[in-house]
Amino acid sequence: MGDMMLIYDLTYEELVTFLLENNQKKFRAEQIWQWLYKQKVRSFQEMGNLPTDLINLLEDSFKIQALELVLKHESQDGTLKCLYSLHDGHLIEAVLIKQHYGNSICVTTQVGCNIGCSFCASGLLKKQRDLTSGEIIAQIIETERILQERISYIVVMGIGEPFDNYENLMRFLYTINHPKGLAIGARHITVSTSGIVPKIKEYAHMGLQVNLAISLHAPNNDIRTKLMKINQKYPVEDVIDAIKYYLKITNRRVTIEYILIDELNDTQEVALELVQVLRGLNVYVNLIPYNEVLEAPYKRSSLVAMEKFYDTLKKQNIQVTLRKEQGHDINAACGQLRSQHL
Repeated sequence: MGDMMLIYDLTYEELVTFLLENNQKKFRAEQIWQWLYKQKVRSFQEMGNLPTDLINLLEDSFKIQALELVLKHESQDGTLKCLYSLHDGHLIEAVLIKQHYGNSICVTTQVGCNIGCSFCASGLLKKQRDLTSGEIIAQIIETERILQERISYIVVMGIGEPFDNYENLMRFLYTINHPKGLAIGARHITVSTSGIVPKIKEYAHMGLQVNLAISLHAPNNDIRTKLMKINQKYPVEDVIDAIKYYLKITNRRVTIEYILIDELNDTQEVALELVQVLRGLNVYVNLIPYNEVLEAPYKRSSLVAMEKFYDTLKKQNIQVTLRKEQGHDINAACGQLRSQHL
């Protein structure tokens, strides 16, 4: 059973091919996807308008249950954290945030992470394996079942580095954006990377309208290397260069993620340096209050420092937002629930 492929791992075309190879009608693919992505059934038996021989074929060929809920945490503001177990017992997390514009989910792409950011709870646990595209999709479907509401915004910035699992990420994006799949608009999807330069350039050519966010967290190599060891491989100037390339090819604005950490990257001096690095680029900076984790030595910036940093960017005509926090009372920093559970 463990080796059987997940039905969610198939693209629409692959499902059509599978059906034709097994002497089934092509139109059945649409019915199956309707059951999977619109009705969100839990078993092949529930696919009421399929002939028995096709249901049997699907049961013999694929599994439909990708993950099981281990525990869930709900906070005051409606933020919901789900800890899921995969077929091999590995644990992953998905976080649902209720926004005024709709439900947004943050999905995980890997079990553990090799990027090793010193401020992050996910990076403590080395990467065990990549998730398949179907396992990433299943986080949305399973969380929708729990919530019993539609999720219409997707953020790919849970545990793992999405661009380190590039092929599965692309298949995932294709299916959730597909009109017969989850039909989530590309502009409602954001992929966040720690700055894997060659992949940012490759991604620029995908022709997707999906939003790109880059975790910068510092304007210079000295600070950024302290925070993110990947900076030794892809230093700030290379990341900025990749952003310029992406902007040139796609003409789409890039989000710069910047977690504010007390007395490390939140001073006026650093703010002005960030302005210099980003000047003239079609980016907007998302300032994020640091979610303190037991495992890291950092403290969150003071409100005064955060507001000063914000004002400095604003005065220098950098588009910037200061995120208000959600889920602070339930350890919403990704990976915390999992690392505590383990």
